[in-house]
Amino acid sequence: MLNKDTLKQKLAAIDKQDYANYQSLLGCYDFSLFKLIVQQIPKDPYAPPHTGIYRLQVQRSDERIINYKIDSKVQRIAFADYLARVFYNASERISKGIRGTGFSGLITLNQPGQAILERNNVVISDDLIEVRCFIGLPAEGRIATADIAEHMLLKELPEIVEASLLKKNIDFVALQKHIETAEDADYLRNKLDSLGLIAFIANDSILPRESGSTDKPMSDVHATIPFTAPESLSMEIELPHAECIKGMAIKKGITLIAGGGYHGKSTLLHTLESGIYNHIPGDGREYCVSSNQTAKVRAYSGRRVVKTDISPFINNLPFDQDTTSFSTANASGSTSQAVNIVEAIEVGAEILLMDEDTCATNFMIRDSKMQQLVNKEDEPITTFIDKVKQLYLEKDISTILVLGGVGDYFDVSDQVIQMINYQPFDMTDRAHQIAADSPIKRLVESEDIPIHIHERIPLANSIVAVNEHGKFSIYAKEVHRLYFGGNVIDLTDVEQLMELSQTKALGYAIEYAKKYMNDKSTLREVIEHVISDIEENGLDIISDKISGHFALFRTFELAFAMNRLGEFEVMQKR
Repeated sequence: MLNKDTLKQKLAAIDKQDYANYQSLLGCYDFSLFKLIVQQIPKDPYAPPHTGIYRLQVQRSDERIINYKIDSKVQRIAFADYLARVFYNASERISKGIRGTGFSGLITLNQPGQAILERNNVVISDDLIEVRCFIGLPAEGRIATADIAEHMLLKELPEIVEASLLKKNIDFVALQKHIETAEDADYLRNKLDSLGLIAFIANDSILPRESGSTDKPMSDVHATIPFTAPESLSMEIELPHAECIKGMAIKKGITLIAGGGYHGKSTLLHTLESGIYNHIPGDGREYCVSSNQTAKVRAYSGRRVVKTDISPFINNLPFDQDTTSFSTANASGSTSQAVNIVEAIEVGAEILLMDEDTCATNFMIRDSKMQQLVNKEDEPITTFIDKVKQLYLEKDISTILVLGGVGDYFDVSDQVIQMINYQPFDMTDRAHQIAADSPIKRLVESEDIPIHIHERIPLANSIVAVNEHGKFSIYAKEVHRLYFGGNVIDLTDVEQLMELSQTKALGYAIEYAKKYMNDKSTLREVIEHVISDIEENGLDIISDKISGHFALFRTFELAFAMNRLGEFEVMQKR
């Protein structure tokens, strides 16, 4: 192992030389407090951050280093999550930012969002804490400016490490709170099923976000109205650390979220869709949880579909098109929504979330007037209103649906929550009375046929991560757009992705999943193998190179991404 004096000598030797000479810095350096492993350096100052790999290691047994006795996986994840946030903040404060060409002068790691996620930017083993960061070695044009690099590596980097990993510089009370919040949320989520619930929203939660482009809580005190559950829907639950909390319990079945525009319907639904993750203290949704098997679905015209059984919702198409194995390169709104539901069920969804704003109207309902005009024999779509109860009774699949303009769903609902000024009111009895008193009833159009979803077997040879230049290429620059080989996977309608790191991980997980594709295993079986490997070995398992750019995703997001890959092919299991 080299020492930092050797690093200083190497830097002096390459000052004002071509940027490629930075490659001579590759190696391992002892800084006494920490070890710096320079694993991979981009050959161009304009290269994106994910192409550089710098690993900082400290011994957990070092009494100077912050430590926490880890007894569970959730504690390990929360501890690493907290350190990642402290390191990121210290980098922002101490590093001087861009100094030169491209990413010159930058010291950072992937910025964590509001969720406490398993990531590989901070990895905690029994012996080590390892931080994986990006260091943009500085240049003017393509000429190395080693004097700035020396300042970054020998002064700024040690200061950042000390600020984020030394025990004396860590707020242990805040760390403890961070970990206990994650433990409580995890405990609460794991209790849902035994209580007959699919979600729980704690009283005094702050649900509104700053804007549609950020997940941070709204700071305007006039708009941050603490959530208060109606007594008829309230439940008290004992937690390991926060003791007894009270909030709104959403039971299994069909739940409608009604109300006027701008009164908080979609805000509540967004809370439920993000409730699959634990949230940091101060987020406002610390004790707002949803079942892990919750999938948000919507219509999204133009998506590709491959051999998917949509016959429970769409049948008797003109020209005898087969909907038990339906394929298209350009799905309509109603077809895409049917496909999204089927794909979610195929990999284990137990709760469906929908917002009428992003649903296809002709998929959701045919009212009585339209039924009178267009005969059912001439309408291939069996609308969701006529299937939602069957999904629950036959498949135990609950639905939470935001509605502002379709009261016919009162007839099939189990509970109705009306949002007024961002507060929930139990309007179940009133809605059911309105339904009973309605003089005009639409006809139920569902055929009495059990819902059956044909499982599909993915074909490994259809997944090619090589671009038009013959090079392996998987990357992402934004959360809902994944570049895979020569394809761009549009993830706009995969709304439960929270961080860019998740999208990056999905790309590598798709490629990794090929090892389990044997022309026999179903899509669900393949994906469950991948998730199991990650749980056992960590996120590093999905790539042959160590990086710090991955965050954990769920079975659903991996399946949805794979299904949207342009050349993905399957065969149906018979």
